[in-house]
Amino acid sequence: MAIVREQFQQPNKPPQPSGKKQQGKKKKSRRNQSQTENDADLLQATANAEETGNQEEGIRPQRLADYIGQKELKGVLEIAIQAAKARNEAMDHLLLYGPPGLGKTTMSLILATEMEVDCKITAAPALERPRDIVGILVNLKPGDILFIDEIHRLSRMTEELLYPAMEDYRLDITIGKGQTARTRSIPLPKFTLVGATTKVGSLTSPLRDRFGLIQRLRFYEPDELSLIVQRTAELLQVPMNVDGAEEIARRSRGTPRIANRLLKRVRDYAQVKGLAPINQEIAAEAMEVFNVDPKGLDWTDRLVLSVMIEQFNGGPVGLEAVASATGEDAQTIEEVYEPYLLQIGYLHRTPRGRVATEAARKHLGL
Repeated sequence: MAIVREQFQQPNKPPQPSGKKQQGKKKKSRRNQSQTENDADLLQATANAEETGNQEEGIRPQRLADYIGQKELKGVLEIAIQAAKARNEAMDHLLLYGPPGLGKTTMSLILATEMEVDCKITAAPALERPRDIVGILVNLKPGDILFIDEIHRLSRMTEELLYPAMEDYRLDITIGKGQTARTRSIPLPKFTLVGATTKVGSLTSPLRDRFGLIQRLRFYEPDELSLIVQRTAELLQVPMNVDGAEEIARRSRGTPRIANRLLKRVRDYAQVKGLAPINQEIAAEAMEVFNVDPKGLDWTDRLVLSVMIEQFNGGPVGLEAVASATGEDAQTIEEVYEPYLLQIGYLHRTPRGRVATEAARKHLGL
């Protein structure tokens, strides 16, 4: 009977939850706690942003007056800087586009120095999640410059967050989901967004139209590159003659980044061989060692042209055929090697394929 009594009394006790129910409650509790932590961490920046104060030490110019080349761009920016400083306002948002290595990052750092503000540098691929850009924006100070490289690669959600930030200096964020979702509007200090891209056509119209200044960087002339090489050589304490700088400039494809890179390789060659100062002859010898010809073509550039001329009689020939004959990837040929060959007139694109020009034949002696 005692057993029966316990059986009758057992239903009066509160039922013990099963193991599955307990696990379900724990998972739900953990989800709620995780959601709360995510909401709290929403305003914390996780993207890497490089903060610069007075400017990084190195070979980058510090002021617009020290910046060589891009005269039209410098004239436009000088007016914008002086107007913004006279009104004690942040400069308008700026979009810089053009081929890589022409000085877009350097220009953003110069703007920060001229405006006497800080510059935060990041890249669009680093801004994967909304809280990445949110954390950076809320930590900006009045007048600061935010530089985003490769801005055409921004995610859709990050780009949507930038719209009110650029136009109204306001950040609209949604916290929570479903019926518990709520929107917070956070005021932002007035800042300047400087975007850099090599593919301005890939930007969406709403983002592109929010930039007050849209400027293109052009390739540099040989005399401008020669001055850049001489300035860099002086900063690196490399003894160099003017004709040596001119020889490096001729082989730099109109790009300061390539000019500085070639200068360092020539410096290495001259140091190992014990040659100083660097003149035209020494620079030419070093360039031959590194397979850079007087037109700036490297070994692969010449291979592409020679294959087209010798195996396909100059073309027209398809991209895939050139890639198979050279052993290079078709996309690499199209995006890395072809642009410069097209620019200097050694290659033509036709509906039937690629054609090597007469100038390419003369250059290669074929």
